[in-house]
Amino acid sequence: MDSKALTKIQTVALITIILFAVVASDAAYVLWIRNQPSAEDIKIGLCADLDMENGKDLWRGVTLAIEQVNAEGGVMGRNLTIVAEDDDSRTPPYDIARASNALTKLITVDQADYILTGTTLHGLVYQDICSEHEKISFSVGTISIELTQRVLDDYDKYKYFFRTWGPNATSIASGISDSVLVLRNYTGFNKVAILTADSTSQKVLASELNVSLCENGFNIVYQVLYPDSTTDFASYFAAIEASGAEILVPYVIGQKAVSFVKEWYDRQSPFVVWGNLPFALESDFSNLTDGKCEYISFSGTPAASGYPLTTKTRPTRDAYMQRWGENPSDSAAAAYDTVRFILPDAIKRAGTKEAEAVIHALEETYIETSMARRFVFTSSHDVMVGAAPNRLGEYYVLVCTFQWQNGAQVPVHPKEIMEEAEATYKYPPWEGAWSK
Repeated sequence: MDSKALTKIQTVALITIILFAVVASDAAYVLWIRNQPSAEDIKIGLCADLDMENGKDLWRGVTLAIEQVNAEGGVMGRNLTIVAEDDDSRTPPYDIARASNALTKLITVDQADYILTGTTLHGLVYQDICSEHEKISFSVGTISIELTQRVLDDYDKYKYFFRTWGPNATSIASGISDSVLVLRNYTGFNKVAILTADSTSQKVLASELNVSLCENGFNIVYQVLYPDSTTDFASYFAAIEASGAEILVPYVIGQKAVSFVKEWYDRQSPFVVWGNLPFALESDFSNLTDGKCEYISFSGTPAASGYPLTTKTRPTRDAYMQRWGENPSDSAAAAYDTVRFILPDAIKRAGTKEAEAVIHALEETYIETSMARRFVFTSSHDVMVGAAPNRLGEYYVLVCTFQWQNGAQVPVHPKEIMEEAEATYKYPPWEGAWSK
């Protein structure tokens, strides 16, 4: 018998030692894991007037995005969560102290990692607060060009600010002017009436729009600022009709668009409507107006209307409708895109959630979202809008013009998108400027 061979007793002893070592090492590993800090959730802070429609839209867009991101494993192994503060920013008396306290609490108490804001009134104050705390913030809904100009003028201080929606006042005015130029190509009309609310942001927009249209050779035959509380537009329609306008460019926010549209239809006003009526994007708008929205043309994003601009547009709209029972507003779609695509993409490319690295990653953003075939920030951290130069069919965030036709929202601008949809622009069935 070989004296070097292990006895049965020795073999059992060796196996026992090995098993004990394995169990001990596993136990040690478990204890080590338990003592490691857990991967904390990434907190998305929302500061908005949560009792108002815009705030609700933002909350719904962010919530849906977070649910989908987490279902796919989160961002770098971390789940997203939402923390929100109601800032009453759209509720009179628009208390700036109340709003500032809400944002400060979101940062210092709720410990939000990133901030989304929706206010237009307190944008500069919010920008200062986030910069002071070195928190990256995404503005969804402001149009002030001063916010992004600050990024250019004092980059080190304001580099934390990014706008994902909407276009600034100059871009909006330029976009509307460009779209009215296309309408002139369709119709030959040149006499324009401008109807906007008497608010700070819309005053700026109205002024910019007037300059832009005049520079393009349009004849402004009527322009007025109506009180924001207006719900009866009869006197304005009478004045516009008397002016001989062929095109009415309105900016009417909220449910007052229902009475506005009904007035135009019931009067059979002899001009076409082509402008900003955000509420007209509602899928139920045709029912709300008793079908009188036919032939109204209005600005909006494909995500709100359901036009499949990108591979993500229709899935976004369908998911939102399934989750919340209505189609997304432009602000809801923008908030969704910010949290669903733009921010996770930047964090992943940065390899960290540390602000400086994420800022640089955001500045290099070039991705598909529900609102853009390629989402890009400008050098001032503003949202890039319109067609990409020298790239046929390539669009940044695209603001289209849709027309209600046979109970559906049909794209009629840009012309290339209208042609993609095999659509045409249509006139109302009554007598008007188009009958001449």
